[in-house]
Order: sequence, then structure tokens, then C-alpha cells
Amino acid sequence: MLKIELGSKSYDILLEEDALKKLGAWVAEKWSARKIALISDSNVFPIYGAAVLADLKKHGFEVVHYIIPAGEKSKSLETANQLYDFLTENDFSRSDALIGLGGGVIGDLTGFVASTYMRGLHFIQVPTSLLAQVDSSIGGKTGVNSQKAKNIIGTFAQPDGVLIDPTTLKTLPQNRLAEGMAEVIKCALIQDKNLWQQLRSLSGLNEVLPNSVSIIEKALLVKKKLVEADEFDESERLLLNFGHTIGHGLEASQHYENITHGEAVAIGMVQMTKAAEEKGFSQAGLAEEISQMVKKYQLPASFTPWQSKEIYQAILHDKKVRGKNIQIVIVPEIGKGEIHKILLSDFQSYL
Repeated sequence: MLKIELGSKSYDILLEEDALKKLGAWVAEKWSARKIALISDSNVFPIYGAAVLADLKKHGFEVVHYIIPAGEKSKSLETANQLYDFLTENDFSRSDALIGLGGGVIGDLTGFVASTYMRGLHFIQVPTSLLAQVDSSIGGKTGVNSQKAKNIIGTFAQPDGVLIDPTTLKTLPQNRLAEGMAEVIKCALIQDKNLWQQLRSLSGLNEVLPNSVSIIEKALLVKKKLVEADEFDESERLLLNFGHTIGHGLEASQHYENITHGEAVAIGMVQMTKAAEEKGFSQAGLAEEISQMVKKYQLPASFTPWQSKEIYQAILHDKKVRGKNIQIVIVPEIGKGEIHKILLSDFQSYL
């Protein structure tokens, strides 16, 4: 059991194999009897939905559920509006709550709707993808995409708890498991050399599941430390954006098609380090080392066609932009991330 220490907003992270089987009892320890909306998607709900609904009802909760189409395009204001209508039609009040069961899209959307419906409902995250388990379910960032930028509309809202069951990864397609490894590799690069060494010692994606608890815990400890030091993403927590500035721009340039978030982050980490090497900010050869690592875990190191102008235009709307400046993250050496403030116009040279 881990705990995110944020004063009155602190919460537990239950990381345990087969934890999903005890969800009802765990939720009952945190919440009194109330109405719960279980939010899931068309991929995850058919696998776990019926058992989760039955378990929650067994422990005294009145439960309704809403299923959205799987995929990044559902992370939108349109879907959020549909959820607001659903909650209103089911007479949800501020004493009721939401549970997000799924990957990063479900977690971000559930948190956003919970934090904005009636100015705030309680919610719990149950991430079922590796990417969500090591990254998006932790730290209280919620959000939806606009047509022009990823996660541009959102709130900071901490959940009442996060339940992580690594056995859910067994039902993930290989490309989705690989996607989550981009965030694990990022955590190793910015702050955990031991995690990097562990990833080097494994043969590849086939060894992730047998080592999932250890891998997830190490990545979570990196994020825990940064979130506790900087809840609102103003200083140290920006390190978690390594690879994301270019990655988000790449996703937007492709209209959230043709490339997943994890793939875009992997490419972003390689591209940022190539540019940092050329400028003398990173060790020579580090970009190639990162490139080999992402490829080992079945992630791309480059993308074609590379539309630098379109990527830059998307980056103009990045949340790390401050006036004419942007805060970027580079890795001079493995296990050591740094935040640099540069002119926004200078960022074009990183592309």
C-alpha cells in the first residue's frame, strides 16, 4: 500500500495482484452507502464490468453504469456533456460518487466530470492499462482534449483512492502494454537509475507481466515524490513531462489518429534528447541509448511523415507555455531530469 501525502487530500494506492476482486470491500472502507456511477469503455466493461457491478452492489452501493466508445476521441467535452446528462437523469447529488474503470481516457474523463458536476463529486480510479496504472491515475490531473490541443481543458482534483490490479494487464493487447512502458521508461530516465537498470536486464515486453508489481511500484514512487512536492505542476512535477511536449504536439498533428499517446511520448523522448545532445545539454550517445530502449519494448523511435510546422503549432497551446517562454524537460544523463526555460520560438530547433 502506497499513500500520496497531500494533507487533507491524501489518498491510498492499493497495488496488489487480484485487487479488483476486493474492490467492493475496499470502497466500502472509504465511502458510506451511496449512489455510484461506474464509468467504463467498450473494451474494458465487457471483461470486468459485470463482476465489478455485482461486487459493489453486494457491499451496499446503488450502482449505475455508463459505457463510452474506447479511444482518445471519447476524451472530449461532447462525451463529458453526455455524462453530465446521464448523472442528472439518474438524480446524482453531491453525496454520490463516480468510479472510473479503464485506461487513461476513462480516468481523465471520470476525474474531469466528477470535479465539475455540481462543483465536485468524490471519485475513485481503477486503472486497467499499464499507462494509467503508472501515470494518469495518480496525481489529480483530469482533462479532455479540444480539437487543437490535448488535455487543454481540465482541473486538478485528487481521487479518494486508486486501486491497481496488475492482473488486468493480462487482457491488454501487446501494443497497449508497450504504450504504458513509455511512461515507465520516462520515470527511469528522469529520476530512477535503478529502474533503468531493471529495464535493461529484462529481455523485453514478454518479461513485463511477471515483473509488473515491481515495475509499477518503482514508477509510482517517482511520481509520488514529484506530486507531493508540487501538486499543481508549477516546478519539480514538470519533470514528468519529459517527452510529452513533442509527444502531445505529434498526437495533435495526427488528429489523435495513427499514433498512441505512449508511442508519441517515446518518440518525443528520443527527439528531445537528440536535440539536447546537439546543443551540448545531454551526454553523447544518450539519444541512441533511449532509442534502443524504446524499441526493445516495442515502441517507435521516429515517425513519418514528421510535420514539424504542424507539431509546433500544436505546441503553441501547450500548458507549459508562459507568455513567450516554454518550460522544457531534458535528461543530461540517465536518472537525472532537468527543467529549462527557453523562448518559445527557440523550441522549433528541437523539432
